[in-house]
Amino acid sequence: MNKIGVIGAGSWGTALSTVLAGKGCEVRMFDVDEQHLRRMEQCRENVDYLPGVELNENIRFAWSSEEAVRDADVVLFSAPAQHFRSALEAAVPFIREDAYVVNVGKGIEQKSLKRLSEIARDYIDPARYVVLSGPSHAEEVGRRMPTTVATASESLEAAEKMQNLFSTDRFRVYTTEDVTGVELGGALKNIIALGAGISDGMGFGDNAKAALMTRGLAEIRRLGMKMGAKPETFAGLTGTGDLIVTCTSMHSRNRRCGIMMGQGKSPEEAVREVGMVVEGMYTVDAAYQLAQKLQVEMPITEAIYKVTRGEIKAADAIEELMGRELKHEQA
Repeated sequence: MNKIGVIGAGSWGTALSTVLAGKGCEVRMFDVDEQHLRRMEQCRENVDYLPGVELNENIRFAWSSEEAVRDADVVLFSAPAQHFRSALEAAVPFIREDAYVVNVGKGIEQKSLKRLSEIARDYIDPARYVVLSGPSHAEEVGRRMPTTVATASESLEAAEKMQNLFSTDRFRVYTTEDVTGVELGGALKNIIALGAGISDGMGFGDNAKAALMTRGLAEIRRLGMKMGAKPETFAGLTGTGDLIVTCTSMHSRNRRCGIMMGQGKSPEEAVREVGMVVEGMYTVDAAYQLAQKLQVEMPITEAIYKVTRGEIKAADAIEELMGRELKHEQA
């Protein structure tokens, strides 16, 4: 598996390309923003999204999705969740039938309320589809800081092949077959990170953030189990691990966006200042709709949904959450 096609040259796609190129793989990257690719090619650095990380000589650039994925042994999708379907549709006619597809995007499609693997099922063999997720900031992976993630697939063989492909002395990979749990953990933690940021922006302390993270994880687990995920997945890297890193780090776009909202900026202003895709702002709409459809109680998600839509102020959301009817913790 020496030839890798990469769709999406953001921070995460670039960081993972450096991991694979560092192992001797031939990486071809494509992005819909041609000027961005030209800058990367000229500077040998992703100055827009991952500055300070020199690009390995094994990383080359493609000027169409066809050029990136044709003849590739593995195709890595690192596109925003709301653009995954269009990126896959453009590439799939040129993907080899025996190639593996690895998706590292995190989210739920707003219109269909589908997880990304459910979208992929319409186009490719699910036994060759693998999700890679876990507590992993691109800024740290690009600088070879120790990181641990997990691969998930309906086919354990596929997950193990991608485990071996991506693993290095600084990037450790575990495997699981719970695709649903891994995808929901990766998508829904961004909502809780928005809440953690709002809490920080309002000047609250560690107590409030710990409560948000803990009760937020309970919501994620409730919805996940309703959708067929294994509860133990949410205690692992792609659940608790990803939640911790996203709620506590300034590398987190979702937390930074939340901080600005907590300080009084509108959701639109906060997203503009972050300057990159804030997945939680899209996922919260889908999660709210899923919770209503499946009748799953998700009060934190509902409160953040109202804040991001401008229906209530952040202070009102806190009052609403703290004033809820008292109950048993495991209820």
